[in-house]
Amino acid sequence: MSYHVVTDKRGRPISVIVSVVLAILTAGYFLPWMISALRGKHNAWGIFWLNFLLGWTVIGWVAAFVLCVLPHQAVAYRR
Repeated sequence: MSYHVVTDKRGRPISVIVSVVLAILTAGYFLPWMISALRGKHNAWGIFWLNFLLGWTVIGWVAAFVLCVLPHQAVAYRR
């Protein structure tokens, strides 16, 4: 028997393009959002808002970065 893990990964091509352009224009300030959009994190927009509102505090930026590199959550197992 083989099982397939279903995760919370989502594809959002427009968010990916916008996040890459914005990260380049802001010299890496929106890097956590870019990484989360590229990885298809389910909470990419939450990471954006955390980064946008609290990223200037450095602690907020680090928190957003940690959230973007956490592994995807398994939501189901299929046979």
